[in-house]
Amino acid sequence: MSLDDKYYATGRRKTSVARVWVTPGGTGKITVNNKAAETYFDAMRIQTINEPLKALVENQTYDVWASVNGGGPTGQAGALRHGLARALVAANEENRVAMRKAGLLTRDSRMVERKKYGQPGARKRFQFSKR
Repeated sequence: MSLDDKYYATGRRKTSVARVWVTPGGTGKITVNNKAAETYFDAMRIQTINEPLKALVENQTYDVWASVNGGGPTGQAGALRHGLARALVAANEENRVAMRKAGLLTRDSRMVERKKYGQPGARKRFQFSKR
């Protein structure tokens, strides 16, 4: 297998970053941080990761290898989904319309709002006493 057969993309969500490589004509296995995706993520996160593969134009199978770091399980799954969608577009430009229509190429820009001074959280206030 040569490097020409692999397609690379980066995905991000919250504070997580996923570096994703896809290989066309594979068996369809997904490897995350040198573990099978089924052992690394729970069933709900696996559904999130598989969304780009379900939105594909052609019925080709891909092997996916990913390195994910930062954040928690939800952020990592979202970053992997974003990176996988980008890598599938890099592999076949015809996938772009389907991925865009499914909203998989858009980076989710929502981040945790910072805690402000003089209050216990981002929005919560300390209890107010009138007298």
